[in-house]
Amino acid sequence: MRKEKVAEALVRFLRSRYGEPRHRWREDPFRVLISCVLSQRTREENTERASRALFAVASTPKEILRLTEERIAELIKPVGFPRQKAKNIRRICEILIERYGGKVPASKEELKQLPGVGEKTASVTLCYGFGVPCIPVDTHVNRISRRLGLVSWDAGIDEVEPELRKLIRREDWRLVNLGLVRFGREICRPVGPRCEICPLARVCPSARGKGR
Repeated sequence: MRKEKVAEALVRFLRSRYGEPRHRWREDPFRVLISCVLSQRTREENTERASRALFAVASTPKEILRLTEERIAELIKPVGFPRQKAKNIRRICEILIERYGGKVPASKEELKQLPGVGEKTASVTLCYGFGVPCIPVDTHVNRISRRLGLVSWDAGIDEVEPELRKLIRREDWRLVNLGLVRFGREICRPVGPRCEICPLARVCPSARGKGR
């Protein structure tokens, strides 16, 4: 089946199963940015614990710079690599104040120049912090896009979002982003995907034994 048809089937399924996104898109860009940095290689519940602990003490670049790296690392201890992330967070805050007057830039290229900020973190910040339509590529979006044949298994991680943008209408990007995250947790799991109950199995190369 052509990629365009698979993408259409995916959007229909996600809309019927999860409905239109109700997420509040314009959140504080700084909190979104720092939370996403904390989330790297970390379970969601631990990210939430660390974010709450940090923001309860300091929630702006200036406030965070009053803390030592050691104190930040202590507050964000539930996440993976707390010392490195504490160092990155402190340096991010310094750069935001030095270059942007304490504000988060609304440019993907500028965001990606910040320590510890890659393609996914930049996209998430733009999407949830500034309301910019995009498809942030987390582990679920990456895995499912490849299993469905929408993106080649040989493609690099930075190629996933551009490929999905070609296949999916702009107004459906947020639906696909949030829907794939939920779908990846419930059905198209990393190990032991539940293909036998998946409504997309008929259009999925992996479910038909042609993928991974």
